[in-house]
Amino acid sequence: MDIIVCIKQVPSTSDVKIDEETGSLIRDGVDSKMNPYDLVALETALQIKHHTAAHVTVLSMGPPQVKEIIQEAFLMGDVAGVVLTDKRLAGADCLATAYALSQCIEKTGLPDLIICGKQTTDGDTAQVGSEIAEFLHIPHITNVLKIEEIKATGMVVEADLPDMTQRAEIHFPALITVEKSICQPRLPSFKRTRLKAEQDIRVYGVRDLSDQDETHYGLSGSPTQVVRIFPPQTDKTSEIWEGNPQSLSEKLSQILFDWKFV
Repeated sequence: MDIIVCIKQVPSTSDVKIDEETGSLIRDGVDSKMNPYDLVALETALQIKHHTAAHVTVLSMGPPQVKEIIQEAFLMGDVAGVVLTDKRLAGADCLATAYALSQCIEKTGLPDLIICGKQTTDGDTAQVGSEIAEFLHIPHITNVLKIEEIKATGMVVEADLPDMTQRAEIHFPALITVEKSICQPRLPSFKRTRLKAEQDIRVYGVRDLSDQDETHYGLSGSPTQVVRIFPPQTDKTSEIWEGNPQSLSEKLSQILFDWKFV
C-alpha cells in the first residue's frame, strides 16, 4: 500500500507581514513550522503503516526551506520525502496549489491513499485536499474522524458532517482529509536524528511536471486574488467594579441584558 501525505510549512507566529502588491504572506525571515493539522495527517499515515506495512511519502510545496518540515517528518517515522519548489509557483491560491500538487503526485505515481490535514493555520480554507482529488479524478472524503477498517480495495471511515456523523466506504485510489481529533501526533524520535541526515529528498520543479504551461501555476494560475488585506481593529475597554456580591451580580445581569446577551 502506498500513501502520500501532503504537508505544508506555515508561520509559527501570527505577526506576519503582507506583500501589498500580491496580498501574499511574506515568509522570508519568519520562523516556520509544520502545519498542526498536517502533523495529524502524518500520524494517521504512520499508524496505517504500522498495521499494513504501507510505504509513506510526505510531499510539500513551497520555497527551498520547506525541506525543514520534510526533515521533521523524518524524525517522526520511516517516510520518504518529496519537495515541489519553483519560483513560478509563488503566490498560488488554493486552486493553483492543488493543481501543482496533483501534477507532482502524478509525477511520483498515484498512490492508493492521499491524506491531508483538514486545513492550514495560515489560510483556513480547507479546500486544497478536495481540489487535489478532483484534479486526480479520485473519490475523497473530508473531515474524517475515525478509520474503522482498511481493506485491500478501500477503507471504511467516519466523517464529521454539519448535522451528523457519516459512516462511509471509499475505494482506492482515494483521498481523505482528517480532523484534528482523529489521533495524537507522536513526538520526534531522538534516535532518528542521525538517520535524518542520510535520507534523500526528491526535489521537483515545474520543469519536471507533465503540464509545462506556466500560466497554470502560481499567481498567474490563480483565479482568486486578494484585493485588500489588513489586521483586524481591536477596541478593548475594561472596568473594575467594587461592591458586595449582590450589587455586583445585579450590575452584571443588567449589562448582559442591555447588550442583549440574555
